[in-house]
Amino acid sequence: MPALGLHAAWPYVAAAYVVFLVLVVAYVAIVASKITRLERRLDGRDAGHGAAGRP
Repeated sequence: MPALGLHAAWPYVAAAYVVFLVLVVAYVAIVASKITRLERRLDGRDAGHGAAGRP
């Protein structure tokens, strides 16, 4: 199978970059949601102890 020329291959290269970008954005969104959920959980746990427990 011969290699594609530059003019024939650019749509595939562009599609690969788009897929990679979508995967990176999805990963960042998932990690951000987990961090937000963890912060809320920790804030709820700290709220029960009052301000005296904080340094």
